[in-house]
Amino acid sequence: MSTIQAAAPGQTLRERTSYAVLTMISFCHFLNDMIQSLLPAIYPILKGNFHLDFGQIGLITFTSQLTASVLQPVVGWFTDRRPQPFSLSIGMGFTLLGLVMLSTASSFLLILAAAAMVGIGSSVFHPESSRVARMASGGQHGFAQSFFQVGGNAGSALGPLLAAFIVVPHGQGSLAWFSLVALLGMVLLGKVGLWAKNHRAARANAPKRASDHVAHSVPSNTVRWSIAVLVVLVFSKYIYLASLTSYYTFYLISTFHVPVQSAQVYLFVFLGAVALGTILGGPIGDRVGRKYVIWCSILGVLPFTLALPYANLAWTVIISGIIGMILASAFPAIVVYAQELLPGKVGMISGLFFGLAFGTAGIAAALLGELADHTSIGFVYRVCAFMPLLGLLTVFLPDIDGVMRRDAKRRKP
Repeated sequence: MSTIQAAAPGQTLRERTSYAVLTMISFCHFLNDMIQSLLPAIYPILKGNFHLDFGQIGLITFTSQLTASVLQPVVGWFTDRRPQPFSLSIGMGFTLLGLVMLSTASSFLLILAAAAMVGIGSSVFHPESSRVARMASGGQHGFAQSFFQVGGNAGSALGPLLAAFIVVPHGQGSLAWFSLVALLGMVLLGKVGLWAKNHRAARANAPKRASDHVAHSVPSNTVRWSIAVLVVLVFSKYIYLASLTSYYTFYLISTFHVPVQSAQVYLFVFLGAVALGTILGGPIGDRVGRKYVIWCSILGVLPFTLALPYANLAWTVIISGIIGMILASAFPAIVVYAQELLPGKVGMISGLFFGLAFGTAGIAAALLGELADHTSIGFVYRVCAFMPLLGLLTVFLPDIDGVMRRDAKRRKP
């Protein structure tokens, strides 16, 4: 499974894309995010069983996403300095614990504790798994990041279907069956951790390549400004996505009077479109430049977000799918763009942006839930429709791909 080919003294280390490793880490991302997505997918059940209001629903999301976000940059920063390949299995273990707690929770406080455990699992899983994806990329960084992320998106899309056809008919306790999924993930991630350990050992014993952690010529002030712009873009993207992932089923039920199972199917369609956009964003960025993908995906979704609150049921499903596909293509490009701005800090950057994504979604879900309680979910969608306007900030990002190409030409003898 290793991508490393042995190098004799004086030779350079040769690598190729390890599709086996990418497939395994993407599948584990699928399992992790499928479990995570069960939580918002069963909100209608929890709301009825525990008589929760939208503010409390938002607090559940806030708890899960906050614990998933705060630790991620710290975990990434630490593992940049001291790699912990077997932390992947530990992260999945926290997710397993949260799932068991959620299946047996008998009070709102226990639900919050279970949500926190699931969030901690993600905070440990994502930085190191994103690093492993880059290690296995063979230089196809955008493709590898998309391939890794699409596993999570596919898992998030499948969760509502599993909730609709397993948890809804059989109740909250049926969540315990999914602990077997988490256990499978722990085993597979143990194998991935062993590969990562061997990969690092082979790289350490090989001659350094000229391309390893090469600094680019972008000024440090521009780098800091660019990271700030990327943070704002992630902020705008995930506020809007939080309005859909947390409240889309409620919007469909209240506006179009569809049954819960049908609403879950429509949520699956939206999340499936998100997965499709994710797998497209990275490879397109590899070919045409990541800045252009970021520009088109965030600002380009604006006409559709403005139209969504006024569409009928059929057009709501279609437009939400288009929104999910276009908007999701930005994130792989943003992560790889930021990794190239700060070479050698893959874990910290991955943790920062995955953490920012989860944290923004959690805070937005809580605030939007309160806004929905005082107004309506339809009003929430009309307000959030303008968030993609922040995509205009993309114009301030430097062409990092062009800079790196020019720098590479100058380094050639």
